[in-house]
Amino acid sequence: MNAPHPPLVLASTSPFRRMLLEKLGIPFATAAPRTDESPLPDEQPEALVQRLSRDKARAVAAAHPNALIIGSDQVACLDGAILGKPGSRERAVQQLRAASGRTVTFHTGLTLLHSGSGRFQTCCEPFRVHFRTLTDDRIGRYLDAEEPFGCAGSFKSEGLGIALFRRLEGDDPNALVGLPLIRLVEMLNNEGIAVP
Repeated sequence: MNAPHPPLVLASTSPFRRMLLEKLGIPFATAAPRTDESPLPDEQPEALVQRLSRDKARAVAAAHPNALIIGSDQVACLDGAILGKPGSRERAVQQLRAASGRTVTFHTGLTLLHSGSGRFQTCCEPFRVHFRTLTDDRIGRYLDAEEPFGCAGSFKSEGLGIALFRRLEGDDPNALVGLPLIRLVEMLNNEGIAVP
């Protein structure tokens, strides 16, 4: 029998991250981090998502002493430029037109913070999405179907967005949705939590 471990807290209100974490079968709570997600001047995407994942974990640490807190953040990049969440149909059309026939790299930052000791583990997990050539009609039909205006890159890979892709490339398909479980399992193992 495993020794009891500190409670697990997901510093996110994302339903997609919550569904991914449920796959591990470990009870956890969720908490909304209050963080400024603005990039620092000249901050590279990999550094940005790692910093924000740490900031999100730290933002909920005070309310959860002696817990293992999971922070995660993600950006989509095309030619080194961060795409961000479109927020509108017009901007989503622009993003998908730009991605047509090209490759978008998603950088997902992951942090596991032990709020009792202050010890943390952080990584950045890249994942590349190779897009099909997208016509304006196809883009319009997709946006009508899913309205992914709050999603980095203007698509939901866990839904119909998969139809926009020619190929996926990366070590952990969960990273594309925003929570790299393979790396998280390693971090949890480092904290003495056996999964499964």
